[in-house]
Amino acid sequence: MLANESEFRVKVAVRVRPFLQREKSHEQKSCIAIHPQTNQIVLGDRRTFKYDFVFGPKTLQEELYRTSVEPMLNNVFDGYNVTIFAYGKTYTMTGGNILSIGEKDYGIVPRAVKTIFDTVQNRHDCRITISASYLEIYKDDIIDLLDVNDKDLDVRDDAAGNTVVIGASEHTCHSIDDVVSLLKKGSNVRHTGATQMNDESSRSHAIFTLYIEQRLHDKNSHANTVQASFDGLVKPLESTFDESYLSAKLHFVDLAGSERVARTQNTGERFQESIRINSGLLALGNVVSALSDPKKRTGGHIPYR
Repeated sequence: MLANESEFRVKVAVRVRPFLQREKSHEQKSCIAIHPQTNQIVLGDRRTFKYDFVFGPKTLQEELYRTSVEPMLNNVFDGYNVTIFAYGKTYTMTGGNILSIGEKDYGIVPRAVKTIFDTVQNRHDCRITISASYLEIYKDDIIDLLDVNDKDLDVRDDAAGNTVVIGASEHTCHSIDDVVSLLKKGSNVRHTGATQMNDESSRSHAIFTLYIEQRLHDKNSHANTVQASFDGLVKPLESTFDESYLSAKLHFVDLAGSERVARTQNTGERFQESIRINSGLLALGNVVSALSDPKKRTGGHIPYR
C-alpha cells in the first residue's frame, strides 16, 4: 500500500496454498482455477475474482517477492511510507517461523531487508540510518515485542498529523543480521496458541517497522566525499556539507486470521482473543475499502478510529 497519489493506494496479491497432507491423503480436489496471465481466480464454476497479482501453490518465495513486493521499495527511498500486509497462515510474512527456517524459505520481510541494505550500499549521495520497532496488538493492548517490560504504550497524533506510539522502543540497525536478530527476538515472545484449526495460531496482530532516514548531500557542495562502512551504511568523510532530510517508514503487518467460533471451537481466553481479532480485521477492512474508493479518498471520511 503506497502513500503516493500517483499510484493505486492499495494493491492485492493472492497466493493459493498447496494441499495439506491430510487433504492429499483423502485425495481431495481443488475447487480453485488459477489464471496468472489475467490475475484471476475462479472459485467453482461461476465466481471470478480479479487481483493485482495471482500466484499458484508452486510459486517460489523469490518469484513472489520480486513480482509483488520489491517494486514498492523504491518508494521508501523517495520518502513515501509503504505498508505491506500479510494475511494467511502463522508466520506468512517471514515465510515460516524465522527461528527455524533457512534462507531459501525466507519470506517477504527478510528479503525486503536485504534489498534495503543492498540499496544503501550502492547509495553514495547521502547518509542513511535505519532503525526498527516491533509491536504486537493483543486484544486491546499494544505490546513492545523488543522491550516486554510492563509499560503503557499510547497511540497519539503528533503535530504533523502522523500517528505515533508513545513509549515504543526503536533500535538502530547497522546490518541485515541486526534486523533478523530483532525479528527473532520479537517473534519469540509473540502471543501464539493452539486451536482446533492450527497448532500454532497467531493470537495477535504484529507490526514490524523499519524507519529509514536519509540526509542528502547538497549537490552544489564541494565536500561530498563519502565512504561505505563495513556494515553497508554510507557515511561522510567530512561534515562541512549542507544536508536535506528525508524519512519514510516501511511497515510489515502480520495479521491474525479471521476465526469462526463454530470451526475453532474456542472457549474462554481463546474465545475472547477471537472476538478482538475479528473486530480488528473488520475495522481494517473498512479502512482499506475507504482508501480504495477514489471518492472517499479525496474528501470522504477514512475510518482510522
